[in-house]
Amino acid sequence: MTKKQTLACFSSWVLAAGLWAQAPSPTPIPDFAALAGSSNLAYERLSYLCDRIGPRPAWSPAYARAASWAAEIMKQDGLENVRLQPVEVPVWERGSARLLMLQPTQRELPVLALGGSVGTPGVEAPVVVVRSLDEVGPQVQGAIVLYAFPMSKPQDYGAGSRIRSQGASRAAAFGAKAMLLRSLATASLATPHTGMLHYEEGKPQIPAAAISQEDADWIARLVSSGVIPVLRLELGCKTGGKTLAHNVIGEIPGEKRPEEIVLLGAHLDSWDVGQGAHDDGAGSVHVLEAMRLLKLAGVRPSRTVRAVLFANEEFGIDGGKAYAREFGAQKHIAAIESDMGGFLPAAWSINAPPQLMGWLWPLLATTSLSARPGWGGADISPLASQSVPLIGLAPDPTHYFDYHHTNADTLDKVNPEHLQAGALALARLAWVLANAPEVK
Repeated sequence: MTKKQTLACFSSWVLAAGLWAQAPSPTPIPDFAALAGSSNLAYERLSYLCDRIGPRPAWSPAYARAASWAAEIMKQDGLENVRLQPVEVPVWERGSARLLMLQPTQRELPVLALGGSVGTPGVEAPVVVVRSLDEVGPQVQGAIVLYAFPMSKPQDYGAGSRIRSQGASRAAAFGAKAMLLRSLATASLATPHTGMLHYEEGKPQIPAAAISQEDADWIARLVSSGVIPVLRLELGCKTGGKTLAHNVIGEIPGEKRPEEIVLLGAHLDSWDVGQGAHDDGAGSVHVLEAMRLLKLAGVRPSRTVRAVLFANEEFGIDGGKAYAREFGAQKHIAAIESDMGGFLPAAWSINAPPQLMGWLWPLLATTSLSARPGWGGADISPLASQSVPLIGLAPDPTHYFDYHHTNADTLDKVNPEHLQAGALALARLAWVLANAPEVK
């Protein structure tokens, strides 16, 4: 997409906001686009994070390098109170993975272990195909269960992720030997998508992995035709106790109400496949670039704007939980998160107490993006217990789940102009909230 097309598309969303865009701003908003100019710094920083550091599970040396790098960036950009907050995280190593079809034909299939899976030197069994948790029953005894959940649009991800999370324990309760999942994706080129599972405490643990949509559909067709495939799954996964990672925190202290905080957040960790470009390298760079632009404005906001790059969203939201434990009692006016990729911004997704919506709604109207009730974000979700308004940047979702949690989530999938547009949206909203009238 050209720059002219990008701006035209962005403008169409502004117009679609209708009366939202007519609401007056509480204070003049700096021209952040002019401050950014023709700089390509956001994309250059994402390039460094993806190409030089690479995939960065929270327990890995790569994550430690990413945290040190991000802290140094914050210092270079003039942020204050830059620090690393310790976060205890679990250690899990993927190891090797191999999936073989033994009958009715012999073939090796692409496969990725689900995060947290136990390993296996090899389990062979016939396949039973189901499409939901409720379909699992005594028929899976001694089988490899394939959850062939038919995700076709982004809105299906919530239901699919529940199957990914709970499916292994559900199948194990009925004597299954292993679990396979049709990858949660909106498009596929024979690419498996990983993601986290949860084992129920005290229940048997069976190996679990994701396969491509194409292979899952092939297996389902065979079963429908009366042919029962036999598979062999080998996983070298290992769990290794706990280690320390860090949230990365930096601030622009407020001029008039420094004790009141507007939080900008994203998660710095990624899965160990791909480069974590959209998930969530783009969000991390959104936060860094928004803070840089706020600093370049040359005027302190009334309230403190705090950047937090969280550890271990992918494997337990440990960074978000640790932040809430240590800082949740502070007065957070709002928390904003970017964790839906570096695509062109489309809206704000709001999860806020009803009594604060009358204050918040007109402020959102000044940002040139529409708003809708929804999900604020995983890392900031632990602040909900403190009645903090949670706001998620919601970019165009069309292609996010094409790459999500795969080897294909790489830098080349990110459009530099779309990435910059997301940073500008965060800077604008942070400014509006940090300078808004007193919370009613």
